[in-house]
Amino acid sequence: MRVVFMGTPDFAVPSLEALAASRHEVVAAVTNPDRPKGRGRRLAPPPVKEAAQALGIEVLQFDDLKGAETADHLKALQPDLFAVVAFSLLPRRLLRVPRLGSVNLHPSLLPAYRGAAPLAWAVIDGVRRTGMTTFRLSRRMDAGDILLQENVEIGSEETAGELAVRLSRPGADLLVRSIDGLEEGTLEPRPQSEDGVSRAPKLGKEDGRLDWGRPAEELFNRVRGTNPAPGAWVVLGGENFKIHRSAVVPGVGPSGEVLVADGRNGLEVACGEGALRLLEVQPAGKGRMDGAAFVRGGRVAVGDRFA
Repeated sequence: MRVVFMGTPDFAVPSLEALAASRHEVVAAVTNPDRPKGRGRRLAPPPVKEAAQALGIEVLQFDDLKGAETADHLKALQPDLFAVVAFSLLPRRLLRVPRLGSVNLHPSLLPAYRGAAPLAWAVIDGVRRTGMTTFRLSRRMDAGDILLQENVEIGSEETAGELAVRLSRPGADLLVRSIDGLEEGTLEPRPQSEDGVSRAPKLGKEDGRLDWGRPAEELFNRVRGTNPAPGAWVVLGGENFKIHRSAVVPGVGPSGEVLVADGRNGLEVACGEGALRLLEVQPAGKGRMDGAAFVRGGRVAVGDRFA
């Protein structure tokens, strides 16, 4: 089967590699344009571009997915199928290009967590089980007919980033099996239920801000769910701090007040219910450090208030 692969981030790379190693022919890899990155803001290629080049697969980067020229370019490749992993919403013009349609790998048990950030919101919500779904793309976001699904447990301390890394390879296997099944005629797509639909929109910076009036367990989950991006953050003395790791501990006090600031035992902050131990923090413009090192630096004391 002639397949055009579409994807951009690290999560999509194992799927591209698995398809390239399968019996199917990956005729091109479509990915986002190079973007400025780092302090120098130099253009950097997306991970899928680097992986495709290493595999000797043609790379296509379009500035406009909706344009007729993009559709014409892809039609010329005569694809049987588009395989889509962590990519943009495809316009109707592109959905009509492949002979057998498009298959998407989505890291949730659809119809739960439709949207751009399913793993992040699952972790933020504190659920203990999620999964992976392959489905046929339709005009509605993540609403097409389901092909295969697998359940996955979420680790009690696992971050969204760690979960994405862990699921990327079994997800790649699920994608290949789905495409094999379509080619062999052994898979029967089934419509998604409209019961249990939930949304997982792209995270913005404000999604990472911690509200100390909430229970510590909720903040712990938000720290995990926004790691690595956009990152959980708080304010102390007018300065923003990122929180990379935390833990729930007993504690009572006004929300946001520092209860413990110890050079050995670290930093604990009162929440609406319980307290949060800040295990790894990052002051603005500085590197990551553990909470105890932050206290030893003299930047915080018992009674200070985080906002």
